[in-house]
Amino acid sequence: MNDKKILLIGPNGQVGWELLRCVQPLGQIVAAGRNGREHGQAYMDLADPDSIRNVVRDIKPAIIINAAAYTAVDNAEKETDLAHTINGTAPGILAEESQRLKTLLIHYSTDYVFEGNNTQPYTEQDAVNPLGVYGASKLVGEQAIQAIGGHYLILRTTWVYGLRGNNFLLTMQRLAKKRDELKVVADQIGAPTWSRLIAQATAHIIAQLYSPLYSSDIDGLSGIYHLTCAGQTNWYEFAKTIVAQSEKPPRVLPITTANYPAPAKRPAYSVLSNAKLAKTFGITLPAWDKALELCLGAYDV
Repeated sequence: MNDKKILLIGPNGQVGWELLRCVQPLGQIVAAGRNGREHGQAYMDLADPDSIRNVVRDIKPAIIINAAAYTAVDNAEKETDLAHTINGTAPGILAEESQRLKTLLIHYSTDYVFEGNNTQPYTEQDAVNPLGVYGASKLVGEQAIQAIGGHYLILRTTWVYGLRGNNFLLTMQRLAKKRDELKVVADQIGAPTWSRLIAQATAHIIAQLYSPLYSSDIDGLSGIYHLTCAGQTNWYEFAKTIVAQSEKPPRVLPITTANYPAPAKRPAYSVLSNAKLAKTFGITLPAWDKALELCLGAYDV
């Protein structure tokens, strides 16, 4: 399998950075992104269809992993066209190129495709109804890939964090050093998911699909899968768990979404069922708090 070319798009993002390290044993990795040249990688701009096609046709990968996206949820309300181009149009182009080459496309999506009115974990069959531009643009990307067909896996995840980039974990750690008190939303429920676990799970899936010991037909496995940590919490409890590790933990106070207005509406309930992933690939991520413990200790000696 090591002669397979794997095109990794977005290698410098939260998930992409981890993927670049986790998929190394699975093939010849070619990383591409908008800042690719700065990192000695291929240049690809998801806002430029020709850029996408040129890179894919030049590399001719056996697997395409798209870990890049427009993720600025609030800015998306103003930059609607850009969000839809990167999150909606680009995945469709990648699916076209993947279908032409008969390759596997792995694409990441989000809990924001749901409205958030459920009281039990969303399954892949539940109706979608995004509240804002970000979720709507990601849904368009999902639908474009499904319409084109071929070999594809769409992996929906939630509340992604890690030890690099911009995310809730790093924001809380930074604010904990500056403030004595933090006010955090307590009425949005989800499952924080460590970016490294997303990457590791993806690598396990690829290894299974291309293993001579695995006899399942990729055609029959194409579709949407939920990939998140187990359990659930809210931003307030998540923040309390994070800052408890601080030298001098600030006081954390719960507030409502109404007390913290933002341009984009967020789903009140974002928990996803991972039963399909477990049944198909035998993969189950740990509980969110255990994953956070592992993440915070990732660089310990």
